[in-house]
Amino acid sequence: MREARSFTAAELAERGVDNLPDELVSNRHLIYSSPATLAFNSPGAEGFGVKRAGLAIPGSVMLVVAPGCCGRNTSLISDLPGYRDRFFYLTMDETDIVTGRHLRKIPQAVEEVVACLSTSPSVVMICITCVDALLGTDMERVCRKAQERAGVPVRPCYMYALTREGRRPPMVHVRQSLYALLQPLPKRPTSVNLMGFFAPLVDDCELYRYLAALGVRRVREVSRCEDYDEFLQMAEANFNLVLHPEARFAAADLQERLRIPSIELTRLYQIDRIHSQYQALGQVLGTTFDDADDMAAAREALEGFRSRAGRASFAIGECMNGDAFELALALVREGFVVREVFGTLGGENFVFLRRLAQHSPDTRVYSNMEPTMIHYDAASSPVDVAVGKDAAWYHPEAVRLHWNVDVQPYGYAGVRRLYEALADAWDGREVAL
Repeated sequence: MREARSFTAAELAERGVDNLPDELVSNRHLIYSSPATLAFNSPGAEGFGVKRAGLAIPGSVMLVVAPGCCGRNTSLISDLPGYRDRFFYLTMDETDIVTGRHLRKIPQAVEEVVACLSTSPSVVMICITCVDALLGTDMERVCRKAQERAGVPVRPCYMYALTREGRRPPMVHVRQSLYALLQPLPKRPTSVNLMGFFAPLVDDCELYRYLAALGVRRVREVSRCEDYDEFLQMAEANFNLVLHPEARFAAADLQERLRIPSIELTRLYQIDRIHSQYQALGQVLGTTFDDADDMAAAREALEGFRSRAGRASFAIGECMNGDAFELALALVREGFVVREVFGTLGGENFVFLRRLAQHSPDTRVYSNMEPTMIHYDAASSPVDVAVGKDAAWYHPEAVRLHWNVDVQPYGYAGVRRLYEALADAWDGREVAL
């Protein structure tokens, strides 16, 4: 019988992170690009892939240097609000691919892009693909030449699917490339940066209030910078709060170059763990945070959903704002049933899988990119609720919550909004973040 390959949480916990089945390691098999994985698999597809991320700097434009097939999906992004007239293309032909001839064209192309714009861009991002990965292109050198010729900053961003499982995959490198633009400034003790996302946290996130109570006057996020000068002011920060592990290397670079130390926090949906994390942050900063009201509001929203859904069963996907295994663990610890998780396991989140196995050993884990997913049958494991765009696609009959808009839920506010959104979805109301 043909069926999608999966493993229980208990089986995976017993094997360990260094002995995962081949089916859960994408570089050991062919990749199945199902409709559920388009946003996850392609660095230039939907959400904040490399291309949108590369244009996070206010006033920036992008030159996509690629064969036609690789650049085609950018046309979808260019129709989004705020991205029209920010993409330019240098198409590679067969000779370019074989000889690398296109590299000599890039400085001239950048110069032409700058010349055709009514206002000089703050930065020109050059997006290149796996072709240049295979050619071994030194894009830092190419960007320096282009910058000298065009007279504006030029930075690379790599849409290299080949490096997805490497130490510095595309979304890690693009963060480093952007923050490399910052130059030394005198430090201000009342200034802090939030690093990790390309969209802002929800406005009512308690973290803003907690920092303000410490005397922080400027909390900067790249997504909230109104212009390039304000972005450059991020270099005056007293410290960085790293909210996503993909920004870890960029923060390390800033600590080395600009002497800005960093503190790393994790996005969590376990209410008690959020409390513990704020306590730990307070110890580092020499203070305590009064989070009782925020914790109570999050738990009230949780109980509001529970009163409607009881002990609902869930399928959790990875195409959403959170870690699939951490959210699964949070739900199980609150008494809900998680039958399935669609996710990518690694060193960062295996700790959640191990704890999930203790509470719910029979939860099954699938890889979105494993070819046998073409045989997935939702009828074999019906659920009440599907969270994540991928899980929602696999379970069309369930109550579905995509939970993947750009603005980022975080902390107690994120938990509260999640359960409020689940309650709305359960009741058939329109869901808004």
